[in-house]
Amino acid sequence: MRTDNGPRLILASASPARLQLLRAAGFDPSVQVSGVDESVVRTDDAYEMCLALARMKAQAVAATLPSDPGVLVLGCDSVLAFDGQILGKPANAEEAASRWRAMRGRSGVLHTGHHLTDLTSGKQAEDVGATVVHFADLTDDEIDAYVSSGEPLHVAGSFTIDGLGGVFVERIEGDHGNVVGLSLPLFRRLLMTFGVSVPQLWITRD
Repeated sequence: MRTDNGPRLILASASPARLQLLRAAGFDPSVQVSGVDESVVRTDDAYEMCLALARMKAQAVAATLPSDPGVLVLGCDSVLAFDGQILGKPANAEEAASRWRAMRGRSGVLHTGHHLTDLTSGKQAEDVGATVVHFADLTDDEIDAYVSSGEPLHVAGSFTIDGLGGVFVERIEGDHGNVVGLSLPLFRRLLMTFGVSVPQLWITRD
């Protein structure tokens, strides 16, 4: 279990879903939101975009912190690749509804970029998780009700799998956590490149 001298994790993300995933897996990260301007990243490649955004978030937070031994900063970002487009968070309810009318009965690929920075050494590791998401064939009334709930307005691709939107996801091919916003197996692999094992970051339980 982690001691006071063990590695410490900072999550450079405002996503409560990512924080919940980490806590459920035994981690206890502190949260520091980067506040980066995501609009500066311009690319037509979902892989490149989510990785660039994750990197920006982690590096922006790392730049505000002292070189504290054992501190790791994790940045994540998700986008949906659908029908040749990259879908982040919708601009408004109308855009969210339009997306769902196009996505229903079809599938897309949810990409989540992960970037990990070691504040002591400056070493960095990063990778992208990709999960195929098959959407249900929603009715117009279901789309209107879901958009009215407000949930699709705050998430990449205008849907969640761990909230109200979960009922509208028929199935996935790949890592469920990656669709939520953070792939735990991928995170473990990034830690291993730093020589850090998962149990070193687990919180101590009485």
